[in-house]
Amino acid sequence: MEEPNPELESFRQQWRAEVSARAQADGNRATKPSKASRRPPPITSLSSSIPLKSVKEDEGHFEPQMFPRLDGPSSPEEHTRNTSTKEPQSALDHYERAVERESQGSLGDSLNLYRKAFRMDHRVDQKYKNKHFPPSYFRSKHTNPNPSNAAATVPNPAHHSLDGHPQTIKQLIASFAGLNIEPAPPAIEGTPLPPCPLADLPEEILVHIFQEVAIIDVASFVRLAQVCKKMAYLVASDEQIWKRVCLGSEVGFGAMHYQWQREVLGRPLKEDTLGLDEDFDEIEPSLSKEAITEALLHAGYSASWHLMFRFRPRIRFNGCYISTVNYIRPGQASPNQITWNSPVHIITYYRYLRFFRDGTVISLLSTTEPADVVQYLTKELQETHRDRAAAHLPSVVMRNALRGRWRLSTAGDNPDADLKDTEGDVFVETEGASAKYIYRMKLSLRSAGRGARNNRLVWQGFWNYNLLTDDSGQFPLGNDKAFFWSRVRSYGDGA
Repeated sequence: MEEPNPELESFRQQWRAEVSARAQADGNRATKPSKASRRPPPITSLSSSIPLKSVKEDEGHFEPQMFPRLDGPSSPEEHTRNTSTKEPQSALDHYERAVERESQGSLGDSLNLYRKAFRMDHRVDQKYKNKHFPPSYFRSKHTNPNPSNAAATVPNPAHHSLDGHPQTIKQLIASFAGLNIEPAPPAIEGTPLPPCPLADLPEEILVHIFQEVAIIDVASFVRLAQVCKKMAYLVASDEQIWKRVCLGSEVGFGAMHYQWQREVLGRPLKEDTLGLDEDFDEIEPSLSKEAITEALLHAGYSASWHLMFRFRPRIRFNGCYISTVNYIRPGQASPNQITWNSPVHIITYYRYLRFFRDGTVISLLSTTEPADVVQYLTKELQETHRDRAAAHLPSVVMRNALRGRWRLSTAGDNPDADLKDTEGDVFVETEGASAKYIYRMKLSLRSAGRGARNNRLVWQGFWNYNLLTDDSGQFPLGNDKAFFWSRVRSYGDGA
């Protein structure tokens, strides 16, 4: 048996004395009434919601007690029991109860209450909004429309204020007239601003630069409006730039043809060449191309060159028009096998049209997908594969390409219509399957998609003409679909 250690025994006695003294102090503190709560809550509420905790003392540190609110229920369950005693009566009461249950996570109860509320009143949601979120609730929060010292290029939230009528796009653009091009903020706060050469240029030189950009690529010129408000104002309102774009032959109406410029096979047009059919005869317009443009500017486009470029029908040369045709054809079951169902064939083929500025066009009908065709739609490859030559080249699909010509409709094609309504139709003539035939198409320029213009060609008719017998017949268009324009980067600005 080991001998007792006097130091260990003295430590044990000291520890026991401290524990008993602490326990006695805790008991006296629990029985002593609190001075802060002179009006204690009822015993039922106190016993259910305020459990007594002993205060821990450790080297002068006291852990604060956490007391729940004494003026309301202390748990969601008790709150639910108190509120569920009063049943909702009106549709608004049901809706408010549904919102409350949804916030607590009771989705099933809230869904049932929503249904009851809407059965009683189908506009109960508006009543709830007017009661809890009146218009004055929003107006009081927009005291300062521009609280930050933002640069001029940052959109002002005052334009989105709920007070009064919002500004129109035209008014918003006009408000940018007196602004300047602001340089970009410094990368590090407190450092000098980076140089901005465009901000120091006179507006006349800036307009000239923008005009050259628009001639090269109109899409890049329009995207300049996203840089700052001053550039947005110049892009949207400078008519000098848009006039040059409209009258130019790069992408404007200077490259549009309202008379035949070539023969069907691409040779220069002879003076004594006449149309082959009265429906496709070239009717000499009473006005020149420039005079028609000036007349349409004031009559149909509110004297705005910008609106004319956007909405006046025109052909695009930096891509091609593609028509995808899909249809199902019933097949024939095998006579040697018993089958429950008859087979079907899914037929897919494509029509391609590429227009050129000289008045010629390439037409192609093929089952090859566009990714393997569009880069080969050139006059050089068409001549390379003439008479089915060079079959070993990857561009062998061009052996079925047809030469042709095109023009836009004029007032002579529809004398009874207004000048603006006479435009929009495209006439195409191509060579046929043999030398004695000519194919004729009549298409209408339309727009598809949001913001896009002149990117769709809709069928109006498709005919064949026999040069020997002077007869014509119409092809059915039951399965043919419209042409959609697709940009081809290898074409550049077009040929």
